[in-house]
Amino acid sequence: MTATTADAPPPAPRLRRRRGVELSLLVCAVLVSVFGYISVGLGKNHTLPPDAAGYGAGLGALALLAHIAVRLRAPYADPLLLPIAILLNGLGLVLIYRLDLETPNDRAAPTQLIWSTLGAALFIAVVAFLRDHRVLQRYAYLSVATALVLLIVPIFFPAVNGAKIWIRFGGFSIQPGEFAKVLLAVFFAAYLAANRNALAHTGRRLRRLQLPTGRVLGPLVAIWALSVLVLVLERDLGTSLLFFGLFVIMLYVATGRTGWIAVGLLLAAVGAFAVGSLEPHVHSRVEDWLNPFASIEAGRGPGQLAQSLFAFAAGGMLGTGLGLGRSILIGFAAKSDFILATAGEELGLVGLTAIFMLYALLVARGFRTGLSLRDPFGRLLAIGLSAILGLQVFVIAGGVMGLIPLTGMAMPFLAQGGSSVVTNWVMVALLIRLSDSARRPRPGEDPR
Repeated sequence: MTATTADAPPPAPRLRRRRGVELSLLVCAVLVSVFGYISVGLGKNHTLPPDAAGYGAGLGALALLAHIAVRLRAPYADPLLLPIAILLNGLGLVLIYRLDLETPNDRAAPTQLIWSTLGAALFIAVVAFLRDHRVLQRYAYLSVATALVLLIVPIFFPAVNGAKIWIRFGGFSIQPGEFAKVLLAVFFAAYLAANRNALAHTGRRLRRLQLPTGRVLGPLVAIWALSVLVLVLERDLGTSLLFFGLFVIMLYVATGRTGWIAVGLLLAAVGAFAVGSLEPHVHSRVEDWLNPFASIEAGRGPGQLAQSLFAFAAGGMLGTGLGLGRSILIGFAAKSDFILATAGEELGLVGLTAIFMLYALLVARGFRTGLSLRDPFGRLLAIGLSAILGLQVFVIAGGVMGLIPLTGMAMPFLAQGGSSVVTNWVMVALLIRLSDSARRPRPGEDPR
């Protein structure tokens, strides 16, 4: 008897890679950025910016090269990660260019574009040459040693705006702490992946909290405490909060114990109170947060936080329009710490909400990648990298809006800062690699 066609197994469905979706979204991201760039010129000078075509071509070339790298080396990667990064980076260049028009002798947009190009180049290198994220697990202790060196070095350099977080020589400056956060995320992920069972199920139980043995938890706490101590000496509260939050989140994800969140919040409150009371630079920021209009009442005029709040209020629902705001009155940090105030004033609540939604979507896709990964190290690394982005947005936005004291960090992709934008591109590249591993079918596995 001959087999009928009904007896033949149906062909396995092909898993959609969605690279076409990614390319379409990249085109939209570049067009939105170019439209914003043109709107700044029309709003401020009533003419088209002379370098609008060059800006569009440069951003488009970066997007295309990054897309080609993902298409060739990570074809199953999440199609939303790269377009969101391109759009945020493009909007950041637009806002910096808008503020450059108010400070002709201090143009930051060309330098930021160079740093963005370097970040995109590192993105391509990571996607192209890191074929398996699990290779990073072998270099956990090398990562933490390098991170601690990067955190210690700025102590020996002069303070900038009250914080010792910069290395400056000649006209070049770099912020090593930006790179250290990625290295610490790699170490935490590797260590917790190897010891997650011991952390969750061994040790002494105190009420609802399972306290692991000192042999297991000790090295992790020692590394975290040393990094935070260095940051306290550098008077950088923002990065200290970031590292602390990263530590607690990854510990909770690794163990599944909600008690660690309560312990983390308690320790954070105690540490913040102690540093805010004893360290003059941090104490002044706490005072400004408690009463942002004190300088006005004293007859000295509004300070930076007060000007930021005025900018948000002036923006209203739809904003004043690109190029028509006055957030340059904030002062020297308008292009870095307070660039979100420019977005709030000129794009309004609607535009600001859209920016926050982009960040939320980026973090959510990172969390989804972590939940989809099979290996514990990759899962923890994806969640750790996403948590860094989410915590950074919360800490910066909260400080600029008066929710928490100012921290002096850079808004991911938006704010002026070469070290920040390069690090953010590296984190997106790692998330691309992790999402490709999460979505790629294994040999012999049903693609569905």
